[in-house]
Amino acid sequence: MSNNRYTATSVRKLVDKFFSLQWCRDNFVVPLYQETSLPMSKGIIKIAIANYSYLATLAAPIEERLSQAGCTCEFVKKSQEEIQEILDLAAEERFISGDSIELSQFDEDAVLEAIKATSDIDEAKFDFEFDDDVLETNDAEDLDLATEMLESKIQNAAGAILINSKKDNVSDIHIAPNNDKYKIRVRKDGVMQPFMTMPRRPGVQLIACLKNMANMDVSEKRASQDGKILRKFEGNRMEFRCSTVREKDGEKMVLRILNSDDSVLNLDTLIHIEEVRNNFRKMMNTTNGIIIVSGPTGSGKSTTLAAALKEKDSGEINIVTAEDPVEYNLGGDISQVQVNKAKGENFAKLLRTFLRQDPDIILIGETRDPETAEASLDAAETGHLVFTTLHANTSCSSLTRLLDMEVPKYKLNSSVRGVLAQRLVRKVCNGCGVKRPINESEAREYNIPLNTQVMYANKLTSEEKTIRKKEGSLCVKCNGSGYKGRIGVYELLILNRKIQNAIAEGKTTREVENLAVKENSMLTLTQYGVELVKEQLTTIAEIVRVCSQSD
Repeated sequence: MSNNRYTATSVRKLVDKFFSLQWCRDNFVVPLYQETSLPMSKGIIKIAIANYSYLATLAAPIEERLSQAGCTCEFVKKSQEEIQEILDLAAEERFISGDSIELSQFDEDAVLEAIKATSDIDEAKFDFEFDDDVLETNDAEDLDLATEMLESKIQNAAGAILINSKKDNVSDIHIAPNNDKYKIRVRKDGVMQPFMTMPRRPGVQLIACLKNMANMDVSEKRASQDGKILRKFEGNRMEFRCSTVREKDGEKMVLRILNSDDSVLNLDTLIHIEEVRNNFRKMMNTTNGIIIVSGPTGSGKSTTLAAALKEKDSGEINIVTAEDPVEYNLGGDISQVQVNKAKGENFAKLLRTFLRQDPDIILIGETRDPETAEASLDAAETGHLVFTTLHANTSCSSLTRLLDMEVPKYKLNSSVRGVLAQRLVRKVCNGCGVKRPINESEAREYNIPLNTQVMYANKLTSEEKTIRKKEGSLCVKCNGSGYKGRIGVYELLILNRKIQNAIAEGKTTREVENLAVKENSMLTLTQYGVELVKEQLTTIAEIVRVCSQSD
């Protein structure tokens, strides 16, 4: 910023305290800094405004709001472009006051304590539980929430929830209306868990606060919206993808926490079984063709592909990606492009553009339609190595999906090098997991020697968790869930000559799978999971829960 009297941080704090980011953008107004040199005064706040003709309308409410905090203001003139630039910089740096929050578990009491610790409100007046009196808010009331929320403890609650979710490896946060309440649930290690319930009005305020942070339209409550929250905490980047939708009881928000941890982008860490890992690397080292990674949403496909591209990035080849959204900042010499549907830039169009960019390796975030499938096959047949994802249950059913997209069998056989299907299973907690010999029925069903020592999760009920917590005996690693963290389960199908012939002959998915297991020693998802059970990394129950869906 050109004027050293104000910074992005000073602007951010004043915007959060007295106004809202969207209100400032709409009115071309921005508070710059607070002058506190005058004796017996809380200071004068310098406020930039683009059009002095607005002062007749804006001055009175601004002065009234500041006076409540014992402050006065002075107005200075800046252009609309300058004000927008200042607000953009403040938005990048803007973060809720929560630097001192230290949380180990996603726990309601811990969040409330964190909120208290970072709140400017006297603890004696702090009451996050609120009254159970439900205040029905109409649209007129909702319009004022953008400013009201920034003066309340809701902002601190939002900050505590975001920080804690990131620290506790939560992947999604769901904030949904439920009759006269709002329920917050989180997805941790792939499983939805209840977090807390709040009365309707603070729930509405919480969503409004998060929408403001994501630069979404706070006043729009009927149309669906998408946004993104970018923050830094303890030197680490925090990124949340936000989506809202109107339900029968009100507005629902889901936040997806995008992982920016480069440490997970390592195939040696991701693919535990060495033979599968080595075969996948051999597939990656081909110079042309298509490599498919398949699985349902949230199965780790993007992470696997990001790790593969990081490994291939030697500086000697040109790697380009089309993603929706860009989940990892891969850096290096990798060019990453965000799909822009509003401008008509879908996967297929970007792929055709990439072919004029002299690529060696192309990543297409998802093949979801015949147009994208055809374009990917054409790229593979012209000497490029293409990575893509596909929603399918198994590696063999991925081939069926492509055939359903009207991909000719001869093109599939000539272009597809292999398919890596994957899932994520929870790792048994090493702090409270129970080790004992596998029972007879499980040993027989999964072909595990009868006396093999395996792990069983010590999963507690809500009542048991409450008792253990009071006693001080609750596991600090998993909080009584029995699991901590996740590990990948993989199924690698290599399209050799026998598999290609089976596809050409119109063999069923099951027949192709049986052939791959018999001829190529392919481990199915369940078989791979059983190997993890033998290594005491997960449980039979978890393999049944996740992998049985693919059978």
